[in-house]
Amino acid sequence: MDHVAILRKSKISKDDNLLQDILDGKKTIESRWYVNKIAPWNKICTGDTIYFKESGCSVTAKAVVSKVLQFEDLNEAIIQEISILYAKGIAPKLSILDFEKWALSASKRYCILAFLKDVVPVSAFDIDKMGFGISSAWLVVGDIKNVMK
Repeated sequence: MDHVAILRKSKISKDDNLLQDILDGKKTIESRWYVNKIAPWNKICTGDTIYFKESGCSVTAKAVVSKVLQFEDLNEAIIQEISILYAKGIAPKLSILDFEKWALSASKRYCILAFLKDVVPVSAFDIDKMGFGISSAWLVVGDIKNVMK
């Protein structure tokens, strides 16, 4: 199964460059935090491929999913556990404490962690998001060829 993850240049702190951190091997976990169970909840598995693009830009990287963890009914204890165990892989430029503060302030109920391996740049290509919703930041596409322009 192929997925497209759309990243903002600055997500957790203003100095983030999430796509470059993924390509550099510093960001080894893609996380998604939600109020409701939306994609990729229960739709992403080990061995799937995630294609990455920044908002408003072309797809320029891909990675294979080595492991997926899902957390629900987030509370302070679960967020603290996620922070201690995974913050450096999610947001390598933040301290664990700053990451935990961000996660607590986000007021989300669900968290998905997709562990990345075999990260490589790809020749840039655009996608067609028609049918996925204008503000969708994660697309479960089946085969990437289905959305390539």
